[in-house]
Amino acid sequence: MLAVLLLLVAVVLAVGCGGSLYLLRQQAAVESRNRSLDVARTLAEDDAVRSAVTAASDADPLPNAQLQDGPMQREAEAVRTRTGALFVVVTDDRGLRLAHPNPALLGRRVSTDPTQALAGREVVTDETGTLGASARAKVPVYAPGSARVVGEVSVGVGAAAVADRARDALWPALAVAAGALVVGLVGADVLARRLRRLTHGLQPEELGGILQAHDAVLHGIAEGVVSLGPDGRVVLANAEAARLLGRPVPAGSTLEDLPTAVRHVVDQPPAVPATAVVGDRALVLSARRVERNGRLLGHVVTVADRTDVELLTRQLDAVRAVGEVLRAQRHEFANRLHLVSGLLETGRASEAGNYVRTLLATGPLGWRVEGLDAVADPYLQAFVAAKAAHARERQVVLALGEVSVAGRVADPVDVTTVLGNLVDNAVAAAVGSAGARVEVDLVQEGSDLVLAVSDSGDGVPEGLRDSVFEVGVTTGDEGHGIGLGLVRQVARSRGGDAWLAPAVPGQGAVFVVRLPGALTPVHAVEVS
Repeated sequence: MLAVLLLLVAVVLAVGCGGSLYLLRQQAAVESRNRSLDVARTLAEDDAVRSAVTAASDADPLPNAQLQDGPMQREAEAVRTRTGALFVVVTDDRGLRLAHPNPALLGRRVSTDPTQALAGREVVTDETGTLGASARAKVPVYAPGSARVVGEVSVGVGAAAVADRARDALWPALAVAAGALVVGLVGADVLARRLRRLTHGLQPEELGGILQAHDAVLHGIAEGVVSLGPDGRVVLANAEAARLLGRPVPAGSTLEDLPTAVRHVVDQPPAVPATAVVGDRALVLSARRVERNGRLLGHVVTVADRTDVELLTRQLDAVRAVGEVLRAQRHEFANRLHLVSGLLETGRASEAGNYVRTLLATGPLGWRVEGLDAVADPYLQAFVAAKAAHARERQVVLALGEVSVAGRVADPVDVTTVLGNLVDNAVAAAVGSAGARVEVDLVQEGSDLVLAVSDSGDGVPEGLRDSVFEVGVTTGDEGHGIGLGLVRQVARSRGGDAWLAPAVPGQGAVFVVRLPGALTPVHAVEVS
């Protein structure tokens, strides 16, 4: 870059200086022509010169010796000496020299054509005569008191004088050019240093390679990337980041224009990821500081879509809970069968029958869940029983309200995800409360399932009621404030919604969720 700038400055100065020299020479030549014309006019208008030339034109040609000592020769030489002209020549109307710097040529015809001057026209030309090249002016001489041309005056300024004048003007121009070159060198060096600082010492070829790699990485990865400058403004963002964040991320936008989750993760310690629900997606965001040579260049925020992973995690938790209950059931049922077998072997059949009838009243998993008989779907029965078992371990009673689900569950994944999150939150809120209890209401409206989960806890604080579904908002010490966000996400992805019911004095929180299409319609249920 420095070499290019220096070459550019040198070329510009060379062209400018050359053009200036050309103009200076042209100007010097014009001034020389004007000077020769002024001297010739002055001499041609002198009365003594006009009288002498008229007398010479009317008489026979004088010999050379008389012309050398004549007044015309002395006057012409005096003018040439004062003006510094190359020559001052005076002729009669025949073109014979009456005055000339070389006395030996007096009385002879001039070497250049005097016709135009003798015809009464002033002529300014660049010609070469006996004294060399010169800028010369030829002016007619008129007889006193008459318009008759009796001769001419020719004055020439030599080419050497023109060159001297151009050379005298050249030195200031060269001095200015040299000064401009020095300034250009300094400016080029300053600019090169600034470019080097801005590019951190990288050469153009390296910058081009970085740009190619940057585009390949930025648009080729599955994660969203948002680059922030040191002032917190967006430098760039790929299309995946805009898709995951649910809004355009134009360059130049500020942190305030981005979702709250992005602002939070930038303020956190480096490399500490944060989980957020933005729109209908569960995201994991992390921010890293970017520094070079101890100078902060900004932050890079990566956005990963964890929606599917989070949903699978919740589903796996539900399946694990069911599996644990089934293992406990198998163990307990084995013990009870051994008891029945012992009673029969000892002939106590009546007691064995009573014991079996007691077992049949405890429900499909061996624990009595109030209202579980109203649930027709076996998958949902097992899930509710499993949650009831976990609740009982925490001294919380889980019961179903006096409603029934007539149809089968069409989408058990979404149902268990929503119900599991709500029940877990309700159990955690009810722990330690008087008469710790969680009640689940399941209402079918066509193919829609409406879930309502209430607890006996303290309820949601008034200041959190409007933001309880936002990421990071939690009413207790457990969890990370993402469960309710996932609940609303699942509901809205199906065209439904989740909301917090109005607070009732003396009652805990009541969360309601509508899941369209989660159940098989009543008319489609097979009746056995």
